[in-house]
Amino acid sequence: MTDLKRAGTRWTCWGILSLALLGCSSSPERPKPAALPQVSGPLTIQKAWSAQIGPVTTPLFASVHSAGVAVASTQGQVALIDAATGQDIWRLKLDSPIQAGVGGDGQRFAVITRHNEVVAIESGKVLWRYRLAAMSYTAPLVAGGRVFVLTADRAVTALDGATGQKLWVQQRTGDPLVLQQAGLLMPFGDTLLAGWGGRLAALNPNTGAVRWETLVGSSRGTNEVERLVDLVSGASRLGNVVCVRAFQSSVACVDALRGGTVWTRPAQGHEGLEGDDTLLFGVESDSKVQAWQRQNGDLAWSQDALRFRGLSAPLVFGNAVVMGDDNGWLHFFSRQDGQTLQRLSTDGSAITGRPVRAGQNLVVVTRTGGVFGFRPE
Repeated sequence: MTDLKRAGTRWTCWGILSLALLGCSSSPERPKPAALPQVSGPLTIQKAWSAQIGPVTTPLFASVHSAGVAVASTQGQVALIDAATGQDIWRLKLDSPIQAGVGGDGQRFAVITRHNEVVAIESGKVLWRYRLAAMSYTAPLVAGGRVFVLTADRAVTALDGATGQKLWVQQRTGDPLVLQQAGLLMPFGDTLLAGWGGRLAALNPNTGAVRWETLVGSSRGTNEVERLVDLVSGASRLGNVVCVRAFQSSVACVDALRGGTVWTRPAQGHEGLEGDDTLLFGVESDSKVQAWQRQNGDLAWSQDALRFRGLSAPLVFGNAVVMGDDNGWLHFFSRQDGQTLQRLSTDGSAITGRPVRAGQNLVVVTRTGGVFGFRPE
């Protein structure tokens, strides 16, 4: 069983189930990481700048906008950083630790505090706050003048972006266990896609009405923890097809117009997916990197040189697919065949979330709060 602590993955228990009963906070020791592979590719990338946001121990992700890269720390710092220079455009210190974020549309940004409050920010100032009925581990989605929130009780809430007024709530009942990890919440044209347990749902963003639901991952196993299944943050879209991962269950591609499954494959991973026009990339929980044919789900290549190194979700960056690891390394693989192209260091602490692309730069955030910008030569 893999150690999921690096990705902020623990089990949160709801209803009558208790942490003591299920032993939700325990996990076996992870096997020894593989030795670092030799770099054999021609890719040349250099560090362009670095900044500091503060320690990141909750599910926080950098988000990219035309204005810059929005980042946050667990202790309450939120900043919009110029991706070209690493300088602050604005920075704000909230009066509460942050549990999930950052979501934004370039004008307004939103995070969720440990007090279950959605905090909306504009130009570095708090715009409004809204108290949720349950905890959320998923960055708010800011789109179409609204803020959408997915909470751990599998409810989707829509708030007015300017005032914070609640517009609607849509909820599905599910298993009493949920992941303390970012779930799936994303736009698709005039539709809102959300993960409800092992199902992908399409909602009308104006009313919350369900347009369709489709099963992606099924529960299995002999106890509540083994049967846990949720769709995780990080989907890859090409045209009308969206490819997603169900926690430790499967990867699947779905026609997001109709809700029909294009293909599905078993997969034992807990990080989101990334892709290009022909391939879909993902990381298994033992840090094996896999590439599937986007059209039919057939395995294109597999790379196990970094097993047990705690790899992040992947990012397509030029001709490479890049992932961070538990020791602050960035690993670049060839998209075509998985060959190791380059390896770069940050500050020695785990890279949190998926690396992001901002213009020509690559930006990552580490567990100790380092924010690093890299630029190809």
